[in-house]
Amino acid sequence: MKIKHLCFTLLHFILAPKQDVGLGVSCFCLRILIKWIPLLSFTVKFSNCNGKRKVQYESSEPADFKVDEDGMVYAVRSFPLSSEHSKFLIYAQDKETQEKWQVAVKLSLKPTLTEESVKESPEVEEIVFPRQVAKHNGYLQRQKRDWVIPPINLPENSRGPFPQELVRIRSDRDKNLSLRYSVTGPGADQPPTGIFIINPISGQLSVTKPLDRELIARFHLRAHAVDINGNQVENPIDIVINVIDMNDNRPEFLHQVWNGTVPEGSKPGTYVMTVTAIDADDPNALNGMLRYRILSQAPSTPSPNMFTINNETGDIITVAAGLDREKVQQYTLIIQATDMEGNPTYGLSNTATAVITVTDVNDNPPEFTAMTFYGEVPENRVDVIVANLTVTDKDQPHTPAWNAVYRISGGDPTGRFAIQTDPNSNDGLVTVVKPIDFETNRMFVLTVAAENQVPLAKGIQHPPQSTATVSVTVIDVNENPYFAPNPKIIRQEEGLHAGTMLTTFTAQDPDRYMQQNIRYTKLSDPANWLKIDPVNGHITTIAVLDRESPNVKNNIYNATFLASDNGIPPMSGTGTLQIYLLDINDNAPQVLPQEAETCETPDPNSINITALDYDIDPNAGPFAFDLPLSPVTIKRNWTITRLNGDFAQLNLKIKFLEAGIYEVPIIITDSGNPPKSNISILRVKVCQCDSNGDCTDVDRIVGAGLGTGAIIAILLCIIILLILVLMFVVWMKRRDKERQAKQLLIDPEDDVRDNILKYDEEGGGEEDQDYDLSQLQQPDTVEPDAIKPVGIRRLDERPIHAEPQYPVRSAAPHPGDIGDFINEGLKAADNDPTAPPYDSLLVFDYEGSGSTAGSLSSLNSSSSGGEQDYDYLNDWGPRFKKLADMYGGGDD
Repeated sequence: MKIKHLCFTLLHFILAPKQDVGLGVSCFCLRILIKWIPLLSFTVKFSNCNGKRKVQYESSEPADFKVDEDGMVYAVRSFPLSSEHSKFLIYAQDKETQEKWQVAVKLSLKPTLTEESVKESPEVEEIVFPRQVAKHNGYLQRQKRDWVIPPINLPENSRGPFPQELVRIRSDRDKNLSLRYSVTGPGADQPPTGIFIINPISGQLSVTKPLDRELIARFHLRAHAVDINGNQVENPIDIVINVIDMNDNRPEFLHQVWNGTVPEGSKPGTYVMTVTAIDADDPNALNGMLRYRILSQAPSTPSPNMFTINNETGDIITVAAGLDREKVQQYTLIIQATDMEGNPTYGLSNTATAVITVTDVNDNPPEFTAMTFYGEVPENRVDVIVANLTVTDKDQPHTPAWNAVYRISGGDPTGRFAIQTDPNSNDGLVTVVKPIDFETNRMFVLTVAAENQVPLAKGIQHPPQSTATVSVTVIDVNENPYFAPNPKIIRQEEGLHAGTMLTTFTAQDPDRYMQQNIRYTKLSDPANWLKIDPVNGHITTIAVLDRESPNVKNNIYNATFLASDNGIPPMSGTGTLQIYLLDINDNAPQVLPQEAETCETPDPNSINITALDYDIDPNAGPFAFDLPLSPVTIKRNWTITRLNGDFAQLNLKIKFLEAGIYEVPIIITDSGNPPKSNISILRVKVCQCDSNGDCTDVDRIVGAGLGTGAIIAILLCIIILLILVLMFVVWMKRRDKERQAKQLLIDPEDDVRDNILKYDEEGGGEEDQDYDLSQLQQPDTVEPDAIKPVGIRRLDERPIHAEPQYPVRSAAPHPGDIGDFINEGLKAADNDPTAPPYDSLLVFDYEGSGSTAGSLSSLNSSSSGGEQDYDYLNDWGPRFKKLADMYGGGDD
């Protein structure tokens, strides 16, 4: 489809002003920019020549054309232009002087121009540099007014061809001079460079590529004119190039999915959420003016149009009633945003999703699933769940509108039950919080109510709560017997004899409906003073009660008893008997302290004493102190003076008493009824005293000024020093012995010292096969000494005597000790009557004939016995005494 071009014909360019204020001739420069938009709509920009004036514009046809404050004339609506001439007026009024002008604009149709015809007859606007200020009589003469170069409007995304000529810049001095033209600024010689170029000779300004308003909406260039030498000929002029927006960007939503909430039951007109889309095109033009609408709603119940959207702001609100979360929990809306003010034909669109969640409100109260609930509980049990109450609630689970709160409205005047809510199941748990006695209450009928944590929403017709009945049966169980009172307190005097009945301590069985017997036993009796009758609970003493016993605390003796029944299972209870023991005067007073010191003379010391009585008032103090008559030396040497009811003073009666330890008997009598007396011994140390009354007859070290602690420390140091010296001497001697022992170590094979080796007895010869093996056994193993008759013994047995004590040889002996060791061993052997050879006849068994060993009878002495001198045998000791008698005795 070809688009017809519009031609603007100026009928009246300048008219006389309606009010002549004497400013001279005014002029307007009309710059026409045609921007093609659908249905032949267009805009026209109109500006005056003097940029300093503040002018207000108006159109004679405001329904069709309007003029902005900057002089831009545009069509208000889109309409087809007929072949008839269209005419309208534009009014301009100076805001300061109120001066008015008007201009007539005629619109007419021209035949369609082809690209070839446009190229053949291009019409390029020419911009002329303003005239320079001339000098007059040597002074600068000011020009009346400066030129204002109107902006150049260039549409974005132009298809070319490029470079596309825009304007021609010319100076009126180019007739006389050879000039060079140039432009500077962003888009020319500054980034982004190369968008605008100028022919330096002709001054033709061109654009080299398509422009994008979304990147740069306006270019500010400066045009320069210089001569061939580079001298400035004209002042630079400003050239403003506005990039006219084209609808080349779709609206874009900030989020592809929008989430919103709305309470169920909301009234129409309730705000839900706002969706927002942006358009990169000019927001002040139709290309950037967006309109919203809802394309679809899912689900479409209860109405397909539950929501609407403000087409300009994107606010979504409800338009219909009937939002019910229990029926529809979520709605999904498809939202469309369209530019060109929502024009469905020429506008660009985009969509997004709006998810609206219907939030829950408390429009459904909880309802019990049954009218009556049943439960049972054993008596005396607490924290036991009796019944489980179940309810239903259609609201959203685990919200305040769903959570149930239970309360007991009747049937529990004493508050023995409580109901807690299970957070997971929302059930009510009926729990026992106070013990229940079967003998008092066998059944409870409770009235319970359930409601939500939050009240019902306004306008709900349902009752706010639901009620039900809970029947609780109490089960009888065997209970513990109990003593009453517990503890039981009785008052008795101490000193009661064994066998005295004190009281009856019995227990009661709370199970009135069970026939049970109770038996009693003693559980705790620290002093073992009491016994209890197992049947009737009579408590009797088995020992004397003593208030002064360590088991009595604050005059009270505690004993615990156990009562057990014969139920199933058996139960028991304990009771405490507290015996408050009354004091009697059964303890005589004693002197305190029991040891004291005094000087040999009466002055300057005296001894203060008091009395100790385990009884209490009135059987204790005040006390009477006196000295006995016997022995007579007591009253002769000592005197006692009573200071008050509890204290007395003992002094020497004589002028001098020899130092020593004296035992002074003192008679002390308490205030009991009857009173009790006692002779208590006070050990008194009499010593020599100095002027201060301190004893001086101590050791010299003490007299030298050393205390007992210092003396002990000195003695310990001396002992430790002696021990160290002794240990050092022992260590030196031991080391010397070890060094000498190492020099005597020899090889065991070269050791020629005598060793006694024990060999086993051998049997008969090679041909002796029929001998009795019992004869070859050791004598001690054949017949033990214990079973042999007295006086019957083999001749070759070892005589029975006490074993001699041979000396023990050390592992590493000193060389000087070896001789002593040999001599001691020799003496022990000489004195040992059990040492072999025994003085007895040895019996040998027959070994048989034909032995290859030969006969011992063939051994003969090389000399006769008469030629030998055997007297030396007498010097060899007791073991050779028999031989000495046989051979060395002379002719006998």
